[in-house]
Amino acid sequence: MAETAKYTAENEMGYGLVGAFFHLKSLRPRKSVMFQSTPTTRKQLENSSEIGRLESLKSDKNPSKIIEKSLDKPDSARIKRSTSRDHQASQLVNSSITERHTKGTSFNLSDLNLTVADQSKFDSNGTTNRASEGIVMLLGHLGNLLGIQEKMMKKSNDMTPRFGNILRSLSNRLDLDVLKSLGNEKYKQAKYEEALALYDQAIAIDPSKACYYSNKSAALMGLGRLIETVFECKEAIQIDPLYFNAHFRLAKLYLRLGEPEKALGHYKCSGRKAGNEDIIQAQALKTCLDRCTEARNLGDWKKLLNESQIALSSGADSALMIYAMKVEALMKLHRYQEAYKAIKTSPNFSIPLWTQFFGSLGTTALLIIRSLVYLSICRFEDAVAAAQNAVGLDARHESSLIAKRVKFVALARSNGNQHFKESRFLEAFTAYTEGLEHDPYNSILLCNRAAYRFKLGQYEKAVEDCTAALNVHPSYSKARLRRANCNSKLERWDTAIQDDEVLMQEIPGDEEVTKSLLEAKMQLKKQHFGDHKERRLKSNTHGQIVETLESQGKEG
Repeated sequence: MAETAKYTAENEMGYGLVGAFFHLKSLRPRKSVMFQSTPTTRKQLENSSEIGRLESLKSDKNPSKIIEKSLDKPDSARIKRSTSRDHQASQLVNSSITERHTKGTSFNLSDLNLTVADQSKFDSNGTTNRASEGIVMLLGHLGNLLGIQEKMMKKSNDMTPRFGNILRSLSNRLDLDVLKSLGNEKYKQAKYEEALALYDQAIAIDPSKACYYSNKSAALMGLGRLIETVFECKEAIQIDPLYFNAHFRLAKLYLRLGEPEKALGHYKCSGRKAGNEDIIQAQALKTCLDRCTEARNLGDWKKLLNESQIALSSGADSALMIYAMKVEALMKLHRYQEAYKAIKTSPNFSIPLWTQFFGSLGTTALLIIRSLVYLSICRFEDAVAAAQNAVGLDARHESSLIAKRVKFVALARSNGNQHFKESRFLEAFTAYTEGLEHDPYNSILLCNRAAYRFKLGQYEKAVEDCTAALNVHPSYSKARLRRANCNSKLERWDTAIQDDEVLMQEIPGDEEVTKSLLEAKMQLKKQHFGDHKERRLKSNTHGQIVETLESQGKEG
């Protein structure tokens, strides 16, 4: 009886309430209850102590208020408080309806519910509508139930986002834990790219966690992307200023990037993670850089070269500014090939990243140094590109002048080559000479001018240009071969053979070099043979003269 009353009360409220209730409780397991319909007589209804409540319930002109009130707080405590009264009222309603149906009274608007013994007997074309199990209602006579159902469904839909947010929040937390765990595993396996992708996903979900940025910085450091690592450490510290791991990692980064003062500052903020050896290393680098600055101001390029090398070996292995000082010293000492090697062994250069780190002025200085190095080894296109990038960042007077100089030298080389191909040797000579006025140690311009002088038979001058080019670029094979040819024209076979033998080691199997070497050796042999023959002839002639004089003396 109690089960029947409970079930009937729920169904009198319509599908909306049932649907809303179980939707809100979807996280809890649902209980299935079997209901049994039992007949209730009029006598039982009259003897019931709940008749008064039933009448008051019937007299309520707006029953939807009761239902709406029960949905204000759809928690279990509120529902439990209203269960007893509703169940009792529903029991009386069900008993009254059952008695009327049994006695066969005529149908009227107050007798909406019909007891159905076999539900399958009813047509499914919509002429009847289910209100509860075993009970159907005429579709056109649902009365206020339709309105109640609509309100219940609306109420349910209004409350759904609140629970959806809770579920999404829980899902996000689970996703973050999984992403962080997977990222850490990939990092331990040295799969830094995969770890980086996972940490990025975690940051996209929750950008307020400092540890995600710190983990990302560790992955970037594993990939050698130090500047990006600096930015991620700064982000972590901005979120959590007391994040000791981030401070310590940032200090290490600044040391490698040649910023010892900043490194010392972050060591002090890293709690107990920084040891005395870390502080001593940063202080030693600072002292070394002070000596570099002093040597540069004095123009002591050998000292600058030595001190910059010490700084690079003292932990600042990725400091582009220190590399730039080393390169500048080598350029001043006319050791251009070594300067180019220093550029090649320096860290990867990304203009946007380094501009963020050094600012436009510092990055411009780096670009100008690179442009001059490229120019010195005759990589004209690279030199022009670096100079243009420098002017784009900072169009100040000095950078603009250097950019113009680089462009002029590159143009002089191009014009000279064009004139030479068209056999306009005088114009070619003029173009190369003008270029050398702006870059007197440019090995290609020197070698090209030597080619012009060779064509005009100015072998001594050509040798001078080739020698100047080789002083700048000792492995410049074309200049060495041209000098060998010039010396051959001057019949300096010994000197020509020396250059050819060096070339045979640098470019073994080269036909032109092999031919030049054989020719020089043959000519040298002829020269030696001719000299020997001449000496013998001179010796024989001298002997004959002596004999003649001696015989004449005897006769006298």
